[in-house]
Amino acid sequence: MSEQQRSSKTRGYEMRKRAEDVGRTRQRIVEAAVHLHGTAGPAATSIAAIAERAGVTRLTVYRHFPDGTALFQACSGHWLSQQQPPRPEAWGAIGDPVERLTAGLADLYRFYRAGEQMLTLVGRDLHAVPDAIREAQEARNRHYVELLADAWPTARGGPVRRAVIGHAAAFSTWRSLCREQGLSDREAVEVMVALVRAVGD
Repeated sequence: MSEQQRSSKTRGYEMRKRAEDVGRTRQRIVEAAVHLHGTAGPAATSIAAIAERAGVTRLTVYRHFPDGTALFQACSGHWLSQQQPPRPEAWGAIGDPVERLTAGLADLYRFYRAGEQMLTLVGRDLHAVPDAIREAQEARNRHYVELLADAWPTARGGPVRRAVIGHAAAFSTWRSLCREQGLSDREAVEVMVALVRAVGD
């Protein structure tokens, strides 16, 4: 092997190692932010606290994530990768409105229970969540409600039924029924389905 080939091989190794180090640093920052968001809440999570937990400087955090939106997007993606998110494509394919609503609410309530601590803190600190992240979350929630509502005939109930479905699909409703009032997820689903069915009757 020539000197030039050895030098090129060494440079390639050093570049790969540097890229791996950068990736590991980025991952530590994201994991630190997720931990703090899920224990203290976004409003109480400073860049200094993230840097301290990740074992890096504030400048390093900013180098990887120049703004709050980029950091929050990475955190949301990492947290969701550790969850079993709702599967609207599955219950959205069910034609019967009652069956679709039952399946959809059961799926959402399962997700809410598993992610309760993070969802509670993020919901409490929505004012500290970047606009783009908050708007994406609101759009996702609207999509869930539209899928659940669109299976119902429009002749009866109309906007009122859609509003009740929106209430049933909300994390705050699950938390009220299951955490504060002590219902099981199944019982809460049955109560909300009965309420939606009563609209327009």
